[in-house]
Amino acid sequence: MNIDKLASASFTEEAIQLGKQAKAAARRLAVLSSEDKNQALQLMADRLEAQSAFLIDENQNDLNAAKKAGITGAVLDRIALTSSRVQSMAKGLREIAALPDPVREIVKMWRRPNGLQVGKMRIPLGVIGIIYEARPNVTADAAALCLKSGNAVILRGGSEAHHSNQAIGKVLQAACGETAVPQHAIQVVQSTDRALVHEMLQLESYIDLIIPRGGEELIRAVVANSKVPVIKHYKGVCHVYVDIDAELDMAERICLNAKIQRPSVCNAMETLLVHEAIASEFLPPLIAKYRDAGVEIRGCDKTCALVPGIKKANEEDWTTEYLDLILAVRVVKDMDQAIAHIEQYGSEHTESIITTDYRRSKQFIERVNSSAVMVNASTRFNDGGELGLGAEIGISTSKIHAFGPMGLEELTTTKFIVFGDGQIRE
Repeated sequence: MNIDKLASASFTEEAIQLGKQAKAAARRLAVLSSEDKNQALQLMADRLEAQSAFLIDENQNDLNAAKKAGITGAVLDRIALTSSRVQSMAKGLREIAALPDPVREIVKMWRRPNGLQVGKMRIPLGVIGIIYEARPNVTADAAALCLKSGNAVILRGGSEAHHSNQAIGKVLQAACGETAVPQHAIQVVQSTDRALVHEMLQLESYIDLIIPRGGEELIRAVVANSKVPVIKHYKGVCHVYVDIDAELDMAERICLNAKIQRPSVCNAMETLLVHEAIASEFLPPLIAKYRDAGVEIRGCDKTCALVPGIKKANEEDWTTEYLDLILAVRVVKDMDQAIAHIEQYGSEHTESIITTDYRRSKQFIERVNSSAVMVNASTRFNDGGELGLGAEIGISTSKIHAFGPMGLEELTTTKFIVFGDGQIRE
């Protein structure tokens, strides 16, 4: 008897069952009214708050296991649930309920010479599989976004937050069970075995889209093994370019915020580019403030010459997503060289130019091919909530279907609708 084959067959059956249930739920969910979906979201929020003590107790099991495994610091903090974090999850669900429903929106309509009216209408994608790490709040956020956009969702969180994800899923599913939302619209994978993830990635007949959220290693593994289309971003190597005529006080505020405010996220600045004409005035006081904040600077030759004691940057530093208080700094000849650097080393995530020259700002926006390009603003604003989407399920650097933060509209597609009065094709 081959135990491995039996285990594989078992996981295949489990994955197919999840897929079948989600597909059936998606058909029903797609035609629900906005009122039905919003009622479910409001009840889900209420129940999260009412079950806060239960969620925190279950989360403690994850924290205990993480500590035993030697997990500390930022990762441990990402796993942790507190009363305020549960309230934030509930608040997020209510905010999603308040957003306009994109489903069935007519986004375009035109009349053909033969009298046909042709249009495009938003519809759900269908079934979305989300594979993610660490943060248990993703379970609630992703479930709510998928529900509001009319999609069934299969959620597979990381083993480090297994008890928390299961508990949140139970609360959400129980709330949905009291509404018009179908029972299997939200499913949380119970197994922590990675073999089940592999089986999920083969379900092209049942799952319409996979969204991985986590480190680059996870995302690359999902992309390499998935038969289902994947929306992804591998990493956020984000740049700020300070132009020759930048307002330097403003530039300093933006540069400090982009690196220091929350360095462990994908929209934090990783490389600072500075025009050579202002580098001697701008960089020394800025780097002094970075050092006071605990930031390690890795600079090009010109940067090292301007500020003694800086570690020299190597080629790898220009492509690294540090997610930490480390910053690569390069002095460039002009905007053309800054853009060339971004094209060579960037990850098409977020870039910003600091300038008072309208012409150059316009050129930067037109020439830089990233999911968000900013003028005189911190890279930290590339976020669904900050950009007015209400919430996001992740940031995509794929150009097919979605590019940038993925809110409700990005979880839909469009179909053609045609109105006639008896036309036939000649």
